[in-house]
Amino acid sequence: MIKAIMVDVDGVLVHGRPDDGQPWASSLQADLGVSPADLQREFFAPYWEAIVTGRLNLHEQLGPVLARIAPTVSTEAFTAYWFQNDARLDTQLLNELDEQRRAGIKVFLATNQEHLRASFLVEQLGLSQYCDGIYYSAALGCKKPDAGFYEKITDSSGLAPDQLLLLDDTPANVLAARALGWMALEWTKDSRLATALAKVHE
Repeated sequence: MIKAIMVDVDGVLVHGRPDDGQPWASSLQADLGVSPADLQREFFAPYWEAIVTGRLNLHEQLGPVLARIAPTVSTEAFTAYWFQNDARLDTQLLNELDEQRRAGIKVFLATNQEHLRASFLVEQLGLSQYCDGIYYSAALGCKKPDAGFYEKITDSSGLAPDQLLLLDDTPANVLAARALGWMALEWTKDSRLATALAKVHE
């Protein structure tokens, strides 16, 4: 019996820009003068793995990069733009999750995030009112689909693996959860929670 639902954020609960759902960096060049290609090459490719697993600090790595590729843009302005443009919530799923909480099922975020955006999601975007907590990679020191991510959550939850259900849009993450004994379902834009839960209980 499922006692807790572990919900991925990006691609499940959050879908890009609030106004149109497009990727957050779609207008980055026009709005801030930052080239997405330069950002990928100079920041994400060399540093993101360590940042999202808590080994490096976002601002400490981003600051020198921006100084090279967009010297007029501060780290604070950039991260504010990033987070605010990657914040379109799936309100239908949130309402469905809220129904499950009222029925006694715990709901947690289970996501690959660094510290600042994790805080933004919970505090400023308001996801704290829809969940019982958050498990995220920078705090755990490992990320999906690494086995340690699921093992640490299982230990912390106090529940058996087969009492945990993961909703995730990345097939590798779903398979890794199942390999550790979790229930796990691949989430798509057409998925509905009631249907997902019915499959689990078949």
